[in-house]
Amino acid sequence: MSLSAYAEPKQAQRLEPNGLRLLAALEAMAEVGAQPDGSICRRGFSPEDRQGRELLGRWLTEAGLSVRVDAAGNLIARREGLEPSLPALVTGSHLDTVPTGGRYDGTLGVIAGLEVLRCLQESNHPLRHPLELVVFADEESTMVGCKGMTGRASADPAAYATSNGESIERNLARIGGDWAHLASANRSDHAIAAFLELHVEQGGVLEQRQHDIGVVQGVVGQRRFTIRVHGQANHAGTTPMDERQDALVAASHVVLAVQQLAALHPGDPVATVGKLEVLPNAANVVPGEVVMSVDLRDLSADVLSGLEGDLRQRLSEVEARSGCRVLIEPQFEVKPTPAAPALMQTIADCAAQLGYSASPLPSRASHDAQEMGRRWPMGMIFVPSHRGLSHSAAEYTSLEQCLAGTSVLLASLLKLDQDFNPG
Repeated sequence: MSLSAYAEPKQAQRLEPNGLRLLAALEAMAEVGAQPDGSICRRGFSPEDRQGRELLGRWLTEAGLSVRVDAAGNLIARREGLEPSLPALVTGSHLDTVPTGGRYDGTLGVIAGLEVLRCLQESNHPLRHPLELVVFADEESTMVGCKGMTGRASADPAAYATSNGESIERNLARIGGDWAHLASANRSDHAIAAFLELHVEQGGVLEQRQHDIGVVQGVVGQRRFTIRVHGQANHAGTTPMDERQDALVAASHVVLAVQQLAALHPGDPVATVGKLEVLPNAANVVPGEVVMSVDLRDLSADVLSGLEGDLRQRLSEVEARSGCRVLIEPQFEVKPTPAAPALMQTIADCAAQLGYSASPLPSRASHDAQEMGRRWPMGMIFVPSHRGLSHSAAEYTSLEQCLAGTSVLLASLLKLDQDFNPG
């Protein structure tokens, strides 16, 4: 299909996004922080992050929208509705990236929200509800933006590990935030009707299914642990095999046990050993200690509890067999955030009406929607990621797929404006 086809609406009576304009905005934003290898680097609070936010703010102002920055550094554009007393419908995502990020992660949700607002503005299409687009501050590191808006941000500056190593107070000031008044970013329960975030999947499920749209069931919870296996370091040449307390051999059984947990446990969990440290890490020494990380994720808190219980049982078995001491230390826990059923249904209905294939799936990565969904009804729309690649220069979602997601976002917001009742 030629690009020119995107500029013309297929049906005069239906409001549709402009694909050429969407593409132009995506490409212009991709130039901000562009790296020689094709990746994007706009770390939170960096000059490139600020440049991207300023560019977006200029586009929003040119579209006739009011723009402000709250104390948590969130850039917020607002279009008033016919009934100002109604809570706002909110969409958005983030513009900051990891050091070698892709051009769609976070950015697509922001640019799609911009395109929705541009469509409404140029058509003078009225909405009952106010509509807001939010660019959340520093999603990739501190998530101070979404946590500030939901009232879950820590008041301790030491709790924020920023990517540039500087204080959260100084970083927020750089983007127009205000640490001293961080609490003022907390929105009231009645300020927001619902939150919708469009995002690339960052996985390969939709491409494997050959589906256009993912109706996100929720953002998975996480439980992360450090496991320490204590054996006895000894000479690799002089210690007989039957007299060894080899911590690495015991740790290998732990790694396999973690893999089996996810494969055999009911539901659809994932479990990962992503970090391994062997001590003393010498070729001629039987390993005396191994330290590893374990990451458990699932959409069900009950499944996570079951995984943790099974993991502890497996560790006890490894300890008994190996003669090594095996300790587990919880590092952190993030509770799952389910999507609102009414929003999932709206997304599915709109995708079907627009002729797009769709299916439900969980989000296994964290998003701003995870925090927003703890306070207000939340829904997420996924579009495919080619080969499931993300956080890299290879991240790719076609214009057709970006436009499909933007079309479903627009249609869903229009439908929610007429029909949604959070009660």
